[in-house]
Order: sequence, then structure tokens, then C-alpha cells
Amino acid sequence: MTTRIIPVDVFDIIVFGATGDLAQRKLIPALFHRDEQGQISEGTRIIGTSRRDMSDDEFKAFATTALESFVDVKLRTPEMMQRFLSRLSYTAAEASKEEGWPKLDAKLKDSQDRIRIFYLAVGPDLFGPICERLGNHNLVTPLTRVVIEKPVGKNGVSARALNEAIGKVFKEPAIYRIDHYLGKETVQNLMALRFANALFEPVWNSAHIDHVQITVAETLGVEGRAGYYDTAGALRDMVQNHMLQLLCLVAMEPPTSMEANAVRDEKLKVLKSLKPITSANIDQQVVRGQYKAGASKEGAVNGYLEELGTDSKTETFVAIKAEIGSWRWNGVPFYLRTGKRLPTRLSEIMVQFKPVPHSVFDKTAGPMEPNRLVIRLQPDEGVKLFLMIKDPGPGGMRLKQVPLDMTFAESFNARNPDAYERLLMDVVRGNQTLFMRRDEVTAAWKFVDPILDHWKESGEGPKPYTSGTWGPTQAIAMIERDGRTWYEAPTV
Repeated sequence: MTTRIIPVDVFDIIVFGATGDLAQRKLIPALFHRDEQGQISEGTRIIGTSRRDMSDDEFKAFATTALESFVDVKLRTPEMMQRFLSRLSYTAAEASKEEGWPKLDAKLKDSQDRIRIFYLAVGPDLFGPICERLGNHNLVTPLTRVVIEKPVGKNGVSARALNEAIGKVFKEPAIYRIDHYLGKETVQNLMALRFANALFEPVWNSAHIDHVQITVAETLGVEGRAGYYDTAGALRDMVQNHMLQLLCLVAMEPPTSMEANAVRDEKLKVLKSLKPITSANIDQQVVRGQYKAGASKEGAVNGYLEELGTDSKTETFVAIKAEIGSWRWNGVPFYLRTGKRLPTRLSEIMVQFKPVPHSVFDKTAGPMEPNRLVIRLQPDEGVKLFLMIKDPGPGGMRLKQVPLDMTFAESFNARNPDAYERLLMDVVRGNQTLFMRRDEVTAAWKFVDPILDHWKESGEGPKPYTSGTWGPTQAIAMIERDGRTWYEAPTV
């Protein structure tokens, strides 16, 4: 099966923080892949900027190194490399000072009538100053869009201040708050499964679904991000954005269309329907942990405090039992867990259906397992529907649970585009469906802030867990109190 590639209009993308890790690992390779596929039109320009002095040739050398590290050699033909690198140029500019801005202004002066994208691949403390200078230098045209990375604030108050600073220069339809999880193929397939098939939507409710689990697990520690991570923690870094967005896509009502605001209206309703977690129920519904020394696939590893080099109460693991106060989901818990130094790297959504009300089979048939729908986001994107069947053979009726398996790489025999590729092209097309709206950010913080406040006021630290395990034992106890258990994919 081949994918039809539709070229986008000519555009300029100006990447602030162009010499940083995100640009190197994700943005430059993503733009290259879209160019290699013929989706980027002739005349498009990719302009790197940061405070670092660098010539055009030096920036192209930086980009070449990034492509050699993150793009398949078979795609990096001499012709393709020359075409892509010819689009690149560089202008140094200080985010919070005036140095370099006149040069950037001059470079963009003759392209007022084309799509213009400012990608802020910088820390959130620079979003406001950069936007202010974009406005002061009249660089914002009717076709200008700005892309900002998470985190959008550290709490509800700072998020409002950040959004207001950006909003002074850009109107809401021009602001693209990026969450790369929403660009993953499987996440969008979740919407296709629900709303393009008569099979699932009739049973997508509390009458048929027992519970939902969303897991985002990493085997790595904080690595080189210790400075940032210690100011954030797992709740801010993963739950407030990525995981709540995934929860919204599972729980949202069918939108009237796939138009951006129709989808985001339904996600907002879910966020507003989340039952508050307060000091009265937090001990039963939230567990936070911090990894200590242990073992990983690479061998023995240090604990978080050893990697950080100082004492800290920052959580590297969090598990939450979330509940939605709505007709569809009354009584259905959503269990979220995320952490670092866990046994396996994976991101997945598991929807467990209720067991059959009565078994017609005798005990020799074996146990009846409930049906499960497992949506794997990484590392092997795909969908599995676990069903009960008869174990083949003449030995009588023996039941066995097996998956109907659709792994995208095998099913479509094609390279699976990175999330940033899709999201960048959506920005060019002006499609905000997969981007967070301001009121979504506010509603997500409203759910998370009381948890952060309680942790601060209580003074209690996170529960320790050994690296290479599934977090603190309290996380297991939390779900088992409800007569359930965390799902772990069966090994073959």
C-alpha cells in the first residue's frame, strides 16, 4: 500500500533554538523526511536562529550531522541532501535582547505573502520575550503561526501568564501548542477505530468497559535533563499534557466533525468532567515515586539522587486513578502510570471490557479472560484486540486468549512517519486538530494543581522504587484494592 503525498504551500519556518537537541533529533530530520517525500514545495526556506554566532555553512554542517545520525542512509542521496541543505540558512538573534533582530527582519522582509512559522524550540521562559520582539519588529503577518513546546507553565497561574504573554502578539488561531504524542499514528488510529467502525462505539461506555489503563514507561533515567527534570517531575512532564490528552481521546464523545474546534470542544468536556483529587482522597488515588539504584538492560544504574547530585523530592514516577463524572463513564476508573527507570520502554492504552455475564463452558475449558483492546504507541505502533477462542486440537474444548494483531509497519509495509513530521505539516496547513487549545491547558492544570499543592503542603517525599521495577509497591496496591491489576503485555 502506498500513501498519497499532497504537497503543502510554500512556507518559511524560523526555528528559535535551532542548534539545540530538539532541532537536531526531531525538527531537522522531520523536515528532511517531508522534503524527501515531495511534500515540501520549491521555494520553502528553513531559517535557524539562536544566540550562537554561526554562518550558513556552519549551520548546514550542523544539520548534516543531525541527518547522518537520525535519517536512514538510503534516503540521504547526494541529490536529496543538496536539495534540502539549499533551503537552510542561519541568523543569530538574542531572545531577550535586540542583537540580531534587524538581520532577521531583513531576511523576512520580502516574504510577507507566504506562510510564516516561528517554532520556539526554547525554554518557556523565552516564549514571552521572543513573541514580544516578533511583534515589535512587525514580523507577524496574517499568515504567521507560532509553535510552542511544552511545558506550558509550571502550574495554572504560570500557564495563564505565559498564554497571556503570547496572546498579546498572536491570536488563538495562530498559536500551536504542540504535543508530539498526538501526532503519533496510533493515537489518530484510536479516533479511526472509535468513529469509523460500528464495532466499537456501541460498547464504548460503562455498561461494557470495566476500566482503562494508560502507561508511558521509560527505561532511561533523567540523563542530561536532570536540571530541567528536577523543576518539573513526572506529573508536570508527562501527566498534565501527554497522558491527559490520551485520556481525552479515549473518553471524548463523538465530535460533530473532525474540524479542529469540534474535536477540541469534546476533549475540553472530558477535562472539565474529571473528578477532583483532593487531600481527602489523594492517598487512595495518587502514588508518586523516585527511582533508586538498581539494574537496567544496560547493567547497574545509579538512583535519581546520585544522578542529580543533591537531595530532592521530585517524583520520577506517578500513578493516578482518575474518574470522569459523566453518563458514559460513571464508575469506570482510568488508571494512569508513568515513570523512568522502569523495566520496559513503552507507551500504550489498554481498554479492558467487562467479563461475559455467564460461562457456558465447564471448568476443563480453562479460565475466561476478559476482552482487551491494546493500543500501542511505542515502540511498535499497532493495535491488538484480545479474544477468547478454542485452542486447536482434538482434546476437547479448551479456551485460549489470542490477539487479532495489526502492527502498522507490517500491515502497511511502509516507514511510519515521526509525529513531528505530521504536526509540522499540520501547522503549514493551518490544521489545529492535534494541538492544544488555551482552555484545554487551563482545564488540565485545574486537575493537576491540587495534587502539586498537596505534595508541597504535606512535605512528604516520593516513595522509593528500585530501578528496573514497575514503580513503588503502593502503585500496585492502589489498583489491586479495586480488584484489578496492571496490564503487562504477554511475551511470545
